[in-house]
Amino acid sequence: MQLLAHGGAGGDPDDPETRQQQLDRAVQAGADADDPEAAVLATVHELEASPRFNAGSGSAVQSDGVIRTDAGLMREDGTTGAACSMPGVEHAGDVARVVAHETPHVLLAGENAIALAEAFDVATDGDLWSEQQRQRWAELDPPDTDDRGEHLRWVREQFGGTDTVGAVAVEGNRLAALTSTGGRWCALAGRVGDVPQVGAGFYASEHAAVSATGAGEAIARFGLSRWVDDTIADGADPATACERGMTAFEEATGDTAGVIAVDREGRTGGAFNSDSMQTGSSR
Repeated sequence: MQLLAHGGAGGDPDDPETRQQQLDRAVQAGADADDPEAAVLATVHELEASPRFNAGSGSAVQSDGVIRTDAGLMREDGTTGAACSMPGVEHAGDVARVVAHETPHVLLAGENAIALAEAFDVATDGDLWSEQQRQRWAELDPPDTDDRGEHLRWVREQFGGTDTVGAVAVEGNRLAALTSTGGRWCALAGRVGDVPQVGAGFYASEHAAVSATGAGEAIARFGLSRWVDDTIADGADPATACERGMTAFEEATGDTAGVIAVDREGRTGGAFNSDSMQTGSSR
């Protein structure tokens, strides 16, 4: 099994050594799995449980003071599932798996995604607030008004952050990609970024598996994960494809992101233009 994971593209972390240790443990948990899909699910499950990453229990808070999680999963055979806008769901990746295997759909949102999760024993009542996020939110002063325009002005002032977690894996002819997030800080309530959008935050084909992280709106407009996969399909190795993808992304959007990939030969690659993007690998 070749497995590669990232802890998000963003600013320099406060405690990079501890985060790296957690990334390495998460990768080890995935490396023992039976197949690539199980590997990325196990890896991301560990990262979602850590308050040090913007996914699951460490997620960003939306403008109404609610944390909502998103995830997207894809395999080389086209099996795809995604779920978004889920308050109380720590393991959004597990819901994406349910959508992929138990429904005829690709993406499910909000209360209906939560109802599906409950039907398949995925916990939906988690406390996703880390102490850091709770303190940060308490220091804000949201406008106490029903004026939508004023609220939107406040959102634009506060909106930011780019972290996400993700993993890609290959074994034999099987590949899988999974990306999970708590979104961006103080996004408008109900905002959905790149993570659950096929070809943006995640993508897999017979050629490669890709996970992206960063400024979600720009990643979605550009289609970063699919761009990298297409470049690998055209003959580039993953390292080259990721570097080219980031160059093209920055030229097109002027924004920040990161991307990791693995191809069917087990070669891996990653690139970013943010201050930091920590990764962990099974080899």
